[in-house]
Amino acid sequence: MRLFDYELSGNCYKVRFLLHLLKVSYERVPINFYPGKEHKAPWFIEQYNPRGQLPVLEDGNEIIRDAQAILVYLASKYDSERTWYPDDAATRAQIQIWLATADEITSTASAARLHDALGYPFDVEACRKGARAVFRLMDDHLAERHSVGDHWLATAKVPTIADIACFPYIALAPEGGITLDEFPALRRWTSEFRSQPRFMGMAGIMAPELTPQ
Repeated sequence: MRLFDYELSGNCYKVRFLLHLLKVSYERVPINFYPGKEHKAPWFIEQYNPRGQLPVLEDGNEIIRDAQAILVYLASKYDSERTWYPDDAATRAQIQIWLATADEITSTASAARLHDALGYPFDVEACRKGARAVFRLMDDHLAERHSVGDHWLATAKVPTIADIACFPYIALAPEGGITLDEFPALRRWTSEFRSQPRFMGMAGIMAPELTPQ
C-alpha cells in the first residue's frame, strides 16, 4: 500500500491518522505540493489522479482518490470491529452528511489557509465567511448533542470517520485567519478529538501533551 502524501495537507493527515489508528502498514510517497506542484505533473495526473489532487491511496490494484473516499475504503476494508464506519444504515447516512460537510470545510477554511500561507488567489473573505457558516452549523449540532450526553458528530460515545474527516481543517482554521472563539461546542469537540488515546498530530495540530501552557 502506498499513500501519495503532502506533510502539511489536512486531507492527507486525516488518511495518515486513520492508517495509524488501524495499524495498517503503508509506504508514504512524498509529493512536492508547494512550491513544486508535483501533484499537477503529467505523470501524476495520467497515472494517479486526473484532477491533480492529493491524497491518493494505492492498495494493490486499487487506486482511491479523494480523502473522504479513502477514509470509507480503509474503514470498510481494514476495521474489523466496524468502529470507524459502523454497518448500520442510519449511522452511515449520518456519517455521509459529515463527509460532505468535510468537503465544504476544505473549500472554505482550507482555501483561506492556502491563501494566507501559500498565496493562493482565492477570495479569502468569502472563504472565511463560508467557513464560519459551516462552523456555526456544526457548533449548534454539537451543542445539541452534548446536552444529551453525546460527544461526536454521528455517534454518541465513540468517534467515526465523520469526525476524522472534519477535524483537520477546523483545527487548522486559525492559520487561515478564522478564530474558533465564537464556537464553544466546536472547540470542546476538537479538544476531545485530540485527547483520544492514540491521537497523532501534524504541523499546526500538536498532541495535547505538547500544547504550550
